[in-house]
Amino acid sequence: MQRQKSEEELEIIDNYLTNYEDDFEDYEDDFDDDEEDNDNEDRDSEEKLREIPISKKSEIEEIQRAINAENERINIMPPKKMQKEHEKEPKMERQDSPARGSLCRMFMDFEAANQRQTNRNMASIQKKRSSELLRLIDLDFSVSFSLLDLPPVNEYDMYIRNFGKTNTKQAYVQCNEDNLERDVQTDEIETLEKWTQHPGDSVLVSGGPRRSNDVSIDVAVTPRIDSQRLTNFLRSACQVIAVLLEEDRGATQPRWNLRSRQTSLSISDSCFQLNTNLLFLHGRKVFCLHVSQVQRQALLSVHGLPEKPSVIQLDRKYIICVWNVWQPSSPQKVLVCEAEVTCCCFSPSKATLVFAGTMDGSLVVWDLREDSRMHLCMKLNETDWIFRAPTFSTDGVLSSLNHSCPVVAIESISTSIYKKQNYELSHLSSQEEMSGLSFQIASMDENGTLNLWVAVELQKVDLAGSQSDLGLIPGGKVKLVHSSTLQLNNSLFPKAILCLTTPQTLNIKFLPSNPNHFIVGTDVGVVSHGTRHDLRVLPKLFKPQQGGPRSVRANAVDFSPLGKPIFLVGCSDGSIRLHQMTSEHPLIQWNDSTNGQPVIALQWALTRPAVFFVLDASSSVYIWDLLENDLCPVAKQIIQSDKVMTMVVLGEPEKTNGLLGIALAKQSGIIDIQYVKKKWALPQSEESEKLQLLLQQFL
Repeated sequence: MQRQKSEEELEIIDNYLTNYEDDFEDYEDDFDDDEEDNDNEDRDSEEKLREIPISKKSEIEEIQRAINAENERINIMPPKKMQKEHEKEPKMERQDSPARGSLCRMFMDFEAANQRQTNRNMASIQKKRSSELLRLIDLDFSVSFSLLDLPPVNEYDMYIRNFGKTNTKQAYVQCNEDNLERDVQTDEIETLEKWTQHPGDSVLVSGGPRRSNDVSIDVAVTPRIDSQRLTNFLRSACQVIAVLLEEDRGATQPRWNLRSRQTSLSISDSCFQLNTNLLFLHGRKVFCLHVSQVQRQALLSVHGLPEKPSVIQLDRKYIICVWNVWQPSSPQKVLVCEAEVTCCCFSPSKATLVFAGTMDGSLVVWDLREDSRMHLCMKLNETDWIFRAPTFSTDGVLSSLNHSCPVVAIESISTSIYKKQNYELSHLSSQEEMSGLSFQIASMDENGTLNLWVAVELQKVDLAGSQSDLGLIPGGKVKLVHSSTLQLNNSLFPKAILCLTTPQTLNIKFLPSNPNHFIVGTDVGVVSHGTRHDLRVLPKLFKPQQGGPRSVRANAVDFSPLGKPIFLVGCSDGSIRLHQMTSEHPLIQWNDSTNGQPVIALQWALTRPAVFFVLDASSSVYIWDLLENDLCPVAKQIIQSDKVMTMVVLGEPEKTNGLLGIALAKQSGIIDIQYVKKKWALPQSEESEKLQLLLQQFL
């Protein structure tokens, strides 16, 4: 019973000590609170003591007294002595009384705690006072100064810092001390500072001020590149190279030598042939030849239908070949047309456009500058050929304005053609003329209807085709616009002739010095005189010496190319007349020069004003030199092997090399170029004055 009681007492003491230790765990924190908090804790401890039973209070008090006595003894006893006493205590006593051992392990320093609480109270009082004083104290910031001023280092200081102490010394500074002025009795010499660089790295290779008081401003100069001139030069240069290569090939390969062959004609020194031995030209007759008026090496040849089928896609089409007589091996361009071509011509300033009249009364235009991809390409004998379709055609489009019968003549009109001629090398090399087209085309049919057209170049190209210009090929940009119409039968012929018959018009030529005037050859032996503006002119008709109309065709008419107002007329009865624009009757008329053979072609020489050529129906070529003989031709050449269909004269009047030739189109399709002898080609001194004196004798 006594043992059980002792165990209960020990358990109560342990619980109390546990609570007591918990009360002192945050002992230092409790002193941080205010006095009110301490009072509350005391009340809580007193309440806890009251909760303990009265029977246990006496025991607790005894324990507290024992604890206090132990604390006093420990404070008085030195630490070493206390440690020895602990060692002297028997171990069994410690084991038998665990409660006492636990009490001995705890030590409470109430004085240090009270001292800390006092320090905290004093610190709080000082803090409160300092916060109150800070409201009244304000610092003065009016005075300030820099502790360190380090400006940035310039380039010169950086250089001196890095290199000024490594075996170098400063020899010159820009302090303007050497800029000294002295008075002298001489005028100051003006100088300019210029610079240059060779070789130049760019376009700007030199510079400097233009005047002494100017500031040198060197601005990169933009190079001025004329792309048009460059294109013309390259094309011309390529043309020269092509001619030289062809001559070289002809020298090394005789079968390619088409130039400078020995001629069998007595009137010429040399000759060559244009290469018409091509698959698409086999069996085609040549009906018409035309030479550009400003680029004399450009030649047009009109070929009819083949006698035997050769190339299926071209059997029913007529062909026009554009030649450069300096490159006879192949045509430069090949043009195709559905209708039969009766006449053709080049544009007046540059040979970049080709115009043609057809048997059905329509006009067609080819633009030689067009991209070859727009046209038919065929490979014949391992060579690619481009066959160009017309750029514009009036067929079926301008029905009310078109000709209703075959077109017999087509001529280009330009007021500047004879004032300023351009004889560039390549006849396909420019667009200067096409920058703004301003020339007219005259077309005349056999019923006497003369239509004037204006060639227009479109600014925009429509690859899908134009909805308004139905005659324009998709991608084309050149077309014809109708200008006016003249009925020559009503305006040029008197009623006396119209009562007998309705004249048929055969050809037309415009006066070079004044393109407003033109002459028209007819089938009644007379040549009519008119103007584009339908003005009244005199003489109205140019008649033969016999006078009056007769059944004779004026097959060929040609103005003098050297500016004289005279022209030749070749008739179907073999007669040749020389007229001047101011006289109704001819100055000279030769009736039996061709032995009655009709005159097919007639043309003045381009290098001599007194020489002209005649071709009759018997394939005879006549050369006339009026200064040598004004009664009959000075030379005659009969060509019997192959009938000559037509003739055209070649030459370059601006050059003095004496080259004068005639192109002869033969029935077999061969085109011969014959260079006549020098005595008929080279200009003579004062030839124009001698011709003028001769003509005055016939007045």
